[in-house]
Amino acid sequence: MSETQSSNETISPAPGPLGGTIRLPGDKSISHRYAMLAAIAEGTSVICNYSSGADCHSTLGCLRSLGVEVKEDGRDVTVRGDGLHGFECYAWQLDAGNSGSTIRMLSGILAGQAFVSRLGGDESLSKRPMQRIMTPLEKMGAKISARDGKFPPIEIHGGALQPIEYDMPVASAQVKSCVLLAGLYADGETLVREPARTRDHTEVALREFGAEVATGRGWASVRGPAKLHGRELSVPGDLSSAAFFLVAAAIVPGSSVIVQGVGLNPTRATLIDFLVMAGVEIRILEMGMKNGEPVGDLLVRGTRLKGGVIEKQWVAALIDEIPVLAILGAVSEGGLTVRDAAELRLKETDRIETLAVNLRRMGVAIEPAPDGFHIPGGQRFRAAELDSCGDHRIAMACAVAALRADGPCVIQNADAAAVSFPEFWQSLRGLAS
Repeated sequence: MSETQSSNETISPAPGPLGGTIRLPGDKSISHRYAMLAAIAEGTSVICNYSSGADCHSTLGCLRSLGVEVKEDGRDVTVRGDGLHGFECYAWQLDAGNSGSTIRMLSGILAGQAFVSRLGGDESLSKRPMQRIMTPLEKMGAKISARDGKFPPIEIHGGALQPIEYDMPVASAQVKSCVLLAGLYADGETLVREPARTRDHTEVALREFGAEVATGRGWASVRGPAKLHGRELSVPGDLSSAAFFLVAAAIVPGSSVIVQGVGLNPTRATLIDFLVMAGVEIRILEMGMKNGEPVGDLLVRGTRLKGGVIEKQWVAALIDEIPVLAILGAVSEGGLTVRDAAELRLKETDRIETLAVNLRRMGVAIEPAPDGFHIPGGQRFRAAELDSCGDHRIAMACAVAALRADGPCVIQNADAAAVSFPEFWQSLRGLAS
């Protein structure tokens, strides 16, 4: 079904229903958080099923540069922490690669260190704004400078921090996490209010490591200075990665796919809710808890699709999955409308623009807007040359669309998928063979 040429992938239409069982790499969001907290905990932590994505290994690289002992054995990672102030000053620039999670969340920890830190990344990351973390960290007492006042690389003059109450102007799990992590170093309670519910992996992980955390409707707080303890942890399968296979099975008639051991945190499972509302048949076969995170097996079958609308509070919960949901929208009866999602323009690419360019190449109508788009339903995909533009989620969404095309599609810069899911192409081949 697929063959590799340099960084391109050729994806042929699915020859029949997709079928089989797939186990995903560890959840990217949780892997970042476990590694960072293990690095500032006291003692040794073992993290099983750590994400294989390049972004999460950028986090490990930064931690190593800060003097943290990190050992990898396949998908298991061992981190030895020396407490909140166990980092060593790194004289050069820490490299976050393509990872917004790394640079934004690690900044919260570095704001509490008694030295100067510099963080940067690749060309894509260097275009992503950092004011959202700079503002609350400066309110807590850190001094931060950035290129043109808002872009990486950033320089953090850390030190003693003060607790704050912070009302986030835009819902962002990364910003919330950054402030809560900085709050571990402040003397007192740091509280963050969010305008819409975002993923709560940081709050769950903080509790697992022994921090004093409180949560309520629309807010979370942490009390510092905290004392964290090393743990043995298991990372559930990545639901954001599962989204591509759930949608693939949904749009290829007759498909039946099982996704094993996937994280079903309620702040992430909005994806399941939306897919069911859009007409996708999904069953939870088994469910349990691992380190405070719900985990289960999902069965998804191809079925008649209705489409839907993503707006308001749905946006923050589905922001990463919108590219592949656009593919589902195009083949559904009612199409897909996305509003209130201007954040899409600030990701690895302007995802509204890159989606529009690629879908139009496939003959699919899309009406972009400043904060979203509308895709009419009942459309067909033509074979085309597509381009991820270096964005992992665009690369994988294009691959899913190619399964319903009228001929083979070439996806340029397909290696971008390695940012979150290096095994994606092999896994997709396995279900379509």
